[in-house]
Amino acid sequence: MAVDTSEAAERKTDSISTPKPPGLQIGPIALELPVVLAPMAGVTDAPFRVLCASFGGAMFVNQMVTARALLEGHASSWELTRFHPSEKLRSLQLYGTDPVTLGEAVRRLVSEGRVDHLDMNFGCPAAKVTRNGGGAALPYKRKLLREVIRAAVSAAAAESDGSVPVTIKFRLGIDDDHLTFLETARIAEEEGVAAVALHARTALQHYAPPAHWERIAELKAHTQSIPVLGNGDIFSAQDALDMMTRTRCDGVVIGRGCLGRPWLFRELAAAFAGEPIPEAPKLGEVADVIRLHLDLILDWQGGEERLAHFRKHLAWYFKGYAVGSAVRAAAGQVGTASEIHALLDQLDPSLEAPEGAERIVRSHSNALKRVALPEGWLDDPDASVQLPRGAEELVSGG
Repeated sequence: MAVDTSEAAERKTDSISTPKPPGLQIGPIALELPVVLAPMAGVTDAPFRVLCASFGGAMFVNQMVTARALLEGHASSWELTRFHPSEKLRSLQLYGTDPVTLGEAVRRLVSEGRVDHLDMNFGCPAAKVTRNGGGAALPYKRKLLREVIRAAVSAAAAESDGSVPVTIKFRLGIDDDHLTFLETARIAEEEGVAAVALHARTALQHYAPPAHWERIAELKAHTQSIPVLGNGDIFSAQDALDMMTRTRCDGVVIGRGCLGRPWLFRELAAAFAGEPIPEAPKLGEVADVIRLHLDLILDWQGGEERLAHFRKHLAWYFKGYAVGSAVRAAAGQVGTASEIHALLDQLDPSLEAPEGAERIVRSHSNALKRVALPEGWLDDPDASVQLPRGAEELVSGG
């Protein structure tokens, strides 16, 4: 894609949707497109990652795994570190609040050759996480933040000679009165993090619109030497182009926008290549995608066990299509592959999604009433902290 370097180009308004050339460098990893699938608990398992990758994109991050659970040998947590043979880039998000525990978990993962990239979770707003000083609460304690990041980066570098980069994902802060994103990025940059991703909402805002893209631009201007990725309210390829143009960020992180719409990565690939963005699929193509997703799950699980978790995906796939209340009700009850196929056989393949269907709410869309925090957490951001015992006892995957 040609780049206009003239003064006129610099004066273009943010209504122009031409981004910088595709590609993103994260440490030694070169991505063909500046696109990352966000780690989402209970969603970004291997079948979903492979499905999204079949449409295009660059980096697809596994859901969160808890450092202590790995060290204590939890089978379900180690199972989450498993990647599909087709995944060329094994990317995993790791959660931890204790530097020693986190460093040791990183050493295990890297020395055993299980990962090519590690992301760290400093953005989760869930009460069970923040009330123990983790997730979106942790960056407020700057000393602890630095120690945790340093432990992970040092361990990854020592075990891989620098070939396994560490990135971090975080929010604007706890609330509008306690913003931490600029300081978080500064500390991350000083400690050798390869890239930062900002979900442009506070923990209190949770997932309520709008995401504050202007803060991504502020972070990009503030950050000196590493890529800045933007996250929040990207539901279409045009949204991604607009974010990159308005904020000058280096890449985008795709979260809720691809739920029930993995073909968003096809649209993103076309947009960044300067090609026409494909039209939204008719219901017949959606049914084909659902069948492929189901096949990937069955192959990964080795059978039909635990297919109930697929019901949420069905609900997301059907959003915007006039399938009728009976089909939606049935989608909430299916439990076997044959039941899912029978349901899909009833659909009208010619149905089209109405304009704007990509913005129909999928998953969270609310704000929190309060952010759960340890007692006295906001007293002094530079104070040393003794975290509650439960901070390291979370279940992997969210």
